[in-house]
Amino acid sequence: MSAIKKDYKKVTTKSLIEMKSNGEKISMLTAYDYTMAKIVDTAGVDVILVGDSASNVMAGHETTLPITLDQMIYHASSVVRAVERALVVIDLPFGSYQSDSKEALRSSIRIMKESGGHAVKLEGGKEIKESIKKILNAGIPVMGHLGLTPQSIYKFGTYTVRAKEDEEAEKLIEDAKLLEQLGCFALVLEKIPANLAKQVAESISIPVIGIGAGGGVDGQVLVIHDMLGMNNEFSPRFLRRYMNLYEGMTSAISKYVTDVKSKDFPNEKEQY
Repeated sequence: MSAIKKDYKKVTTKSLIEMKSNGEKISMLTAYDYTMAKIVDTAGVDVILVGDSASNVMAGHETTLPITLDQMIYHASSVVRAVERALVVIDLPFGSYQSDSKEALRSSIRIMKESGGHAVKLEGGKEIKESIKKILNAGIPVMGHLGLTPQSIYKFGTYTVRAKEDEEAEKLIEDAKLLEQLGCFALVLEKIPANLAKQVAESISIPVIGIGAGGGVDGQVLVIHDMLGMNNEFSPRFLRRYMNLYEGMTSAISKYVTDVKSKDFPNEKEQY
C-alpha cells in the first residue's frame, strides 16, 4: 500500500517550516531520473534532492566536481516530470556560483526555468552571502548546506567528520544563523557531531536536515543508491541500508542471461 494519499497537499517550503513547528520529521532522498523519482514521490518522501552526487552514482566520478550545469538541468527536468507531491530541490553544481553573485543568479534562473524545479541548494555560509541574497531577491527559494561540503573536498582533503573543534563549530553555528537571517527556507548539515547538529536545529527556526548529523535535527536525507544497497563498497557509519538491491539485481540479471543462453526465454506464452 502506498504511503502517499491522493488528496495529500503538495509539499512547499512553507509546509516544511510548519512540519518543524509541529515536530514532524522531514524525509528527503535523492533522485536523478524519471523512474526513480516516480517511485520516491509515490512512497511519500517530502523532499527530493536532485543532488550533484549524480556525478558519483550516475556518472562514476570520484567527486561531485565534474558535473555541469547542463547535466544538472537534464537530471532535474527528468525528476520534475515525475513528481506530483514532493518538493524538488536542485544542487547548484561546482563552478556555477563560486565566481560571483551574478553568476550564481544566472545559474539559478537557468535551473528554475529549464527544469521546473522548486528550489536550489548551495554549499557554504558567509562566503556566499551575496550570492544567496541575489538568488533570494529574484524569488528563488534557497536551501543551505554546511558541515562537510563535498564541493570543497580538495580543501578538506578527506570526507571525515567536520566541526569537531570549537573554532569550526562556532563558525558553523554563526553560518547557520546567517543563512536563516538571509531567508533560506532550510539547511542541510552533513557529517558533523550529533550534539552540535542538535544545537543548531534548536537555535534556528528553519528546518535542519541531516546526513550523518544524528537524530536531533528536523529531518534526514540519504542518497537513494546508498539506502537501497546498490553499492556494497560504500558503508559510512551514518548509512542504513533498507535492502540489498545490488545482490537482488545481480541475481535477476544473471538469471535472465541463463534463461537466454538455455533458450528458456522466451517461452510460448511470451511470443506473438
